[in-house]
Amino acid sequence: MTLDFVPLSARPDLADALDTPEFRALWPEFMMHDPAADLRFNAAAFSRYLDFSFAILDPARPDRPVGRSFAVPFHFTGELPDSGWDGVIRMAHADAVAGRAPNALSALEITLLPTHRGQGQSAAILRAMRRHAAARGLGHLFAPVRPTAKQHEPFLPMADYLARRTAEGFATDPWVRTHERIGGRVIKIAPTSMVIPGTLAEWRRWTGLPLGASGPVAIEGGLTPLHVSVEQDHAVYVEPNVWIEHPLEDPAA
Repeated sequence: MTLDFVPLSARPDLADALDTPEFRALWPEFMMHDPAADLRFNAAAFSRYLDFSFAILDPARPDRPVGRSFAVPFHFTGELPDSGWDGVIRMAHADAVAGRAPNALSALEITLLPTHRGQGQSAAILRAMRRHAAARGLGHLFAPVRPTAKQHEPFLPMADYLARRTAEGFATDPWVRTHERIGGRVIKIAPTSMVIPGTLAEWRRWTGLPLGASGPVAIEGGLTPLHVSVEQDHAVYVEPNVWIEHPLEDPAA
């Protein structure tokens, strides 16, 4: 099966269908509270980025997305931010406010419903995004990748995790490996890619944990521990991601 990769600029009627409980349930609740996300996903910003918000459609049911993808265009000056996901959203926002023309695209999310996973569709979606970037005249495609299996080893440093390789030389992490198999190249680790602060009450609500003692705490879905301070009544989650660069593809292919 080949899925269709459709920008909301062509199908704005599908915008609401990308923000449903079905999609939100696929991510840990705490990830819905990254302050930087508002610069990309508030109503005004979302309308600005319709050409870089995508519905992934099964041709058999073209009005019910089976996946979604989001990206931001930005002005790349030769250095990717250590702040990864948060940082590139801020860069894109600053570029838009200043009127700087973008020359690169950063993927932010690719999500498929469980019914359409495990069929090689993620690689096809990445290729579609590469074609889309090239068709818009952009010269680069990057992604601050969230290694999916890292959540099982939150206390392992990201550098040690990323150093694990298969006999073929690819990452053992399945999502990083998907990027590498189609030509993606790891650039560097983004150590502070997602920073999510909150009060202990907020974090108890987001995680269901008591959080009664200070120190690092593993949380469900977290790639790294949550840093808890009972004395200061707050907790902060700082997630590293992996910057990957993709070659662009002929938009006519």
